Amino acid sequence: KKNPSKEHPFGYGRERFFWSFVVALVLFSLGSLFAIYEGITKLSDPHPIEDPTVAFVVLGLAIVLEGLSLRTARREANAERGGRSWWRFIESAKSPELPVVLLEDFGAIVGLLIALAGVGLSAMTGNSLYDALGSIGIGLLLGVIAIVLATEMKSLLIGESATEQEVAAIDLVITQDLAVRKLIFLRTQHLGPEELLVAAKVEFNSESVGQLIGAINTLEASIRKAVNSTCVIFIEPDVYRPELD
Repeated sequence: KKNPSKEHPFGYGRERFFWSFVVALVLFSLGSLFAIYEGITKLSDPHPIEDPTVAFVVLGLAIVLEGLSLRTARREANAERGGRSWWRFIESAKSPELPVVLLEDFGAIVGLLIALAGVGLSAMTGNSLYDALGSIGIGLLLGVIAIVLATEMKSLLIGESATEQEVAAIDLVITQDLAVRKLIFLRTQHLGPEELLVAAKVEFNSESVGQLIGAINTLEASIRKAVNSTCVIFIEPDVYRPELD
């Protein structure tokens, strides 16, 4: 992990989002284009499968291995997923590696099943059309995965807020603090998978500068305890003015 620098005072946490974005664009997109090209080539120049038995063995072994990989990825993801659906988890996950691995393993298994069906139908009918259509189907599948991942990584790169649970926890900590008169506004943004920026404008009950400083320090410590992420916290004391806030 790189330490913050003068040029990047908030650190390099978003670098992980960037590389996941690159994986989505390059790996899955190129795989999609290659598979579609391969399918079109088979359509324009059809030829029978020479030894389907070898293909069945290789595909079967690959399905087993990818299934084991997906099971491991699911186990890791379940620790963070909570009660969210899988789609909601992929949409809201702040750690980019898990969605990439989950979709890669899922796409691999579905793609292998498509390939198995294509090879099987071609072997049974003697028509290589099914093998070609299977390749095109795999390419389209990889293309969809690339679009989903690129969209999610783009959102993380732009900057996503904390989860609803984290925002609610921070809000509760601030509003229940005895030194706080009113929470005027609260903003959060992920600087990286485990780094969170918290900015709040708060009206305090403090009557002196010393009390105010103590209240802010206490509040910052309470916020850090309330969330699992490493927090960069900015609390601005102010007076609530309905016409402005």
